[in-house]
Order: sequence, then C-alpha cells, then structure tokens
Amino acid sequence: MIGGGPAGLMAAEILSAGSARVTVYDRMPSVGRKFLLAGRGGLNLTHSEPLDRFLARYGTAAENLRAAIDSLPPDALRAWSDGLGQPTFVGSSGRVFPSAFKTSPLLRAWLRRLDAAGVSFKLRHRWTGWDDTGALAFATPDGPVTVRPDATLLALGGASWPRLGSDGGWADTLAGQGIEVAPLRPSNSGFIAEWSDHFRERFAGHPLKRIAVSFGGRDVRGEAIITRDGLEGGAVYAVSGPLRDAIDAWGPAVLMVALRPDMTLDALTTKLEAPRGKQSLSTFLRKAVNLSPAEIGLLHESMMPAPARLAEFSPRALAERINAVPIRLVGVAPITNAISSAGGIAFDELDADFMLRKRPGYFAAGEMLDWEAPTGGYLLQASFATGAAAARGMLASFAQR
Repeated sequence: MIGGGPAGLMAAEILSAGSARVTVYDRMPSVGRKFLLAGRGGLNLTHSEPLDRFLARYGTAAENLRAAIDSLPPDALRAWSDGLGQPTFVGSSGRVFPSAFKTSPLLRAWLRRLDAAGVSFKLRHRWTGWDDTGALAFATPDGPVTVRPDATLLALGGASWPRLGSDGGWADTLAGQGIEVAPLRPSNSGFIAEWSDHFRERFAGHPLKRIAVSFGGRDVRGEAIITRDGLEGGAVYAVSGPLRDAIDAWGPAVLMVALRPDMTLDALTTKLEAPRGKQSLSTFLRKAVNLSPAEIGLLHESMMPAPARLAEFSPRALAERINAVPIRLVGVAPITNAISSAGGIAFDELDADFMLRKRPGYFAAGEMLDWEAPTGGYLLQASFATGAAAARGMLASFAQR
C-alpha cells in the first residue's frame, strides 16, 4: 500500500485478513494524519440517510462508486468501528460519529489490529514513481529504495492539506505513464470576496448561524464563517462544486444568503414595520429581527459602495433583502486550505476491480480517483469503500495466478 490514510489502511486490513503479506508505505513520520485532522471537530465517519440518497451525493461519479459502497455501506462501516471498540451514534443531522467523537482512539485501535495481523509500516518513504527496471522507487532519509511487490495499491490522497502528506505530486507521475488524470481542484473550500477594509477588520472570524445559501438552483441550510478573504463553512462547502465551476468558467459569481430563512417574507415585513423612532438602523435590525452585528455588517457590505441606501428601503424591500443578500465571490480559496479535492484518476482508466488498465497489478483508491462529495461523512465513506474494493480486486488477482 502506498499511502497510510483510510483507503490504504482499509485495504491493508482486508488483504492481511486474506493471508497476504502487506507493507504500508507513507511519506510522513506517522500514518493517518489527515484522518486525524478530519476528527478535529468530531469525526464524521459516515451518514445515516437511505443509500440511494446517499449515493446521489457523489453526483456524476455515483455509478462508478455504487458497487464499492454497496459492498461496504454505512451500516457495515459502523459495525467495523464498533468492532474496534468505538461504537457510533447518529447526530441530529443524520451524520454518524464515534461515541468518543474523535479520531485518535479509533486510529490507535485500528493500528493495533493491523500490527497484530502482521502489517508492516515503512514511514518517511516518499514514492517517486518507477525506476528504469519497473520497480517502485522511494526517496527515504537513508537514500533511494526500490521494491517489487506482487501488487500495489496507490492511495496517496488528493492535494488538500499537503503538510499532512497528500500533495498531489503523483498526478504528474501517472500522467507521464499515459494515465488520464483530471486536474486536481479545491472541493469543500472557501471562496474569496472583495470585502471592504472596515468589514474585514471588524468581522473576520464571525459566524453566520442558521442561514441558508443559494446557488445554481441549490438551497442549503447551515452555517458559515466570515474570513479575512471571503466566506467558508458548511453551508458554503455544500455548494462549493457548482460555485467553483462557475467561477472557473465565467469569473465572479453571486451567492445568495438568507439571514432569516425560517421567517416568511410577511413575518419579516411585519416586524420591520414597527416604528423605529430614534434608533439607528443597526440597532433597529438587532432588536426587531435579532440580526447579529456581523449579519448587519454583511447587509451593509452587500450595498457597497452606497450602504446608506439601505436606510431608505421600505419594510418590505428590507425584508426581501435580508433573505436575499447577494455576495459577489471573485475566486476560490487555495486548494491547500480546502477540506478535499476534486479531480484525479479517471474511472475509465480503472477496471471493475480498481486496477489501472495501463499498469496491470497496480490499483488505485480513495481521493486519488476523480470524484468529489460534500462533507457529512461522504468523503470518508467513499475512501474506505474504494480501499476495500481495491483490496478485494487484489485478492482476486492473486487467485487467478
């Protein structure tokens, strides 16, 4: 296995259970570093929604992932976690978490299981491709190393959070072998807005809670965070794919934000028709409809360069604006800060067992493949499932020899 993330480790577990001798190579001093980061705010292992709806989250890649996820569905992944002494629970949003709510206990138990199964680990080994004889080549602190395994799984991840080990450097290596690799792009990422200096200094880091965002026909409830450069957070991530594609194709795009999506236009208008008296508009909005200072600031910012006009709106027009705040986004945040990446090895390059058609004996899984999904457990589920599917493919290839 080249890559010690969820896909590589799951493949190692299945292969070792099938009596294969397994070695996991990883460029970092320890495995599972991005997996650990995923649990920083609570490890969202998978999701509890019905499988057909679950698969739809993968968009155009759903059919390519269906067989793998059918073979390791969310319930099976929950049972696997339970077997490691980490029972799971379903949160109010339908997301599934280990009871410990973090990655480290699960990863420790998993590594103990792999060690007991005889899995070996070679750390600080950076894969550099193949040498002139076709052997796998690694750069290590002690110099170059080559190996000739019976089969290899490539599970090197995407290109987000490169400091944790997945820098996407493998893309050029595979492309040089004639393998089609879709460009790696940020997914579940933040976006760049041209904030005024005042807004940036005053509100960077402030949350926008219980909002709804709309783009490209999609409406998503959730939360967001104002950053110095723009917006990020769960609600924004949920529409990041269409937003990214629109900005890449046509330039700046407008994200609509509803600050009070649970209030009807009539209800908002009624509250805003109350006499304002001598109150400033900001004070009135805070008291009448409970807008936070950041939300009020966002309203004003959306009117730049003439925010004073907001005070001239009728109650009805102001109510409409509160639930349709246009935010002009001019760019996508760097892939290094994205939660995941889109792009990767085209599925046409793989057979049904996740083996590379142009490199027999070499398999690929996880975020290296050309799929993307929103946060909510879908990213990890597909990584685990494709790793397991590739491992079964490797065992099948051994049986045919």
